[in-house]
Amino acid sequence: MTKQVISTTAAPGAIGPYSQAVQVGEHVFTSGQLGLIPETGELAKGIQEQTTQALRNVSAILEAAGTGLDKVVKTTVFLQDMNDFAKVNEIYGSFFAEPYPARSAVQVARLPKDGLVEIEVIALK
Repeated sequence: MTKQVISTTAAPGAIGPYSQAVQVGEHVFTSGQLGLIPETGELAKGIQEQTTQALRNVSAILEAAGTGLDKVVKTTVFLQDMNDFAKVNEIYGSFFAEPYPARSAVQVARLPKDGLVEIEVIALK
């Protein structure tokens, strides 16, 4: 199988040597998305705003790949502070419907650009 790079200007461009997403067969793997506003490259303010923007960025990338949040099978949520989990979970729940994707959530020492949350997904086409 070959891999196809997915790219869109509707989400922030890669800030390193990686792709926004890669499709292999019927699977789309996104890179972690911070709460960066695509038009400005700046982080949204606060955990709820960054979570919303991160999920909007994920959605835009999936749309560019010809799929969507309803096809997500696995998410990984990286949090700068696990105390923000309830706030992130509330926003996250507004983007996904049952049956919910499998999910992992972990606290990390630091995120790029000192973000508060980063979200990556695996979706089906």
